[in-house]
Amino acid sequence: MTIYSHSRLSTFEQCPKKYDFKYIKRIQKDFDNSIEAFLGTAVHDTLEWVYKHPERDFDLDDLIKYFVEYWNRDYKQDMKIVKEDVTSETYFNKGIKFIINYFLKHSPFKDDTIETEKKIFITLDGNREYQMMGYIDRLVHHKDTNIYEIHDYKTGAAKSQRDLDNDRQLALYSLGVREAFKDAKEVKLIWHFLDSNRQFTSTRTLEQLQQLKKDILELIKKIEATTEFPTKKSILCNWCEYKSNCPEFTKQSLGEFL
Repeated sequence: MTIYSHSRLSTFEQCPKKYDFKYIKRIQKDFDNSIEAFLGTAVHDTLEWVYKHPERDFDLDDLIKYFVEYWNRDYKQDMKIVKEDVTSETYFNKGIKFIINYFLKHSPFKDDTIETEKKIFITLDGNREYQMMGYIDRLVHHKDTNIYEIHDYKTGAAKSQRDLDNDRQLALYSLGVREAFKDAKEVKLIWHFLDSNRQFTSTRTLEQLQQLKKDILELIKKIEATTEFPTKKSILCNWCEYKSNCPEFTKQSLGEFL
């Protein structure tokens, strides 16, 4: 049995060739990390640390100190920076801004959080042949109402409410929450877009979640039936860690010398 993830499905949709390189051929990557991914990890780790210690009263300096130490310890000079007009310092300063804004909005962080980075599994079919796995940034449970909240931190640009109402990732995670906590009255999906300091909330009906299962199963079966993995060029190619092996770009490079 292959356990799928949202990122694995998204990779196939983004570019079948990248899916082939990453999950089937498992070829060596051009680089290990991009600066955007590192920024996201540093911010996520800082907020996870805060919510893992509900007994503490944090001040802003505590969070900034943790973030700075994480950055200085784990930042590598060879991290991929795609945009030509920015430096690692640009992203470091962004991270500081995200931490400050989040602290001012959510301190003292006492909101019924029960787990961070919670690993969940979602069963897609009755035979348990197909499963999904994911990690919830932060899970909240309000005991008085028996309502759960899935909180997700995003360091990229904010999406529209319409897009979020159709978002697959957190809807998928809500299936996992309902599977793990069968008495859940409701599961709310909450995004924190840190760059714009905005928060969005969405929910899904049980009917929508059942349809989501069917849609994901269809996509997985399509992936498993695929034998040819064509390239699919987009702006995301600039961040692709397999670009040096991609026929679209190797052909382009060869053409420059012909």
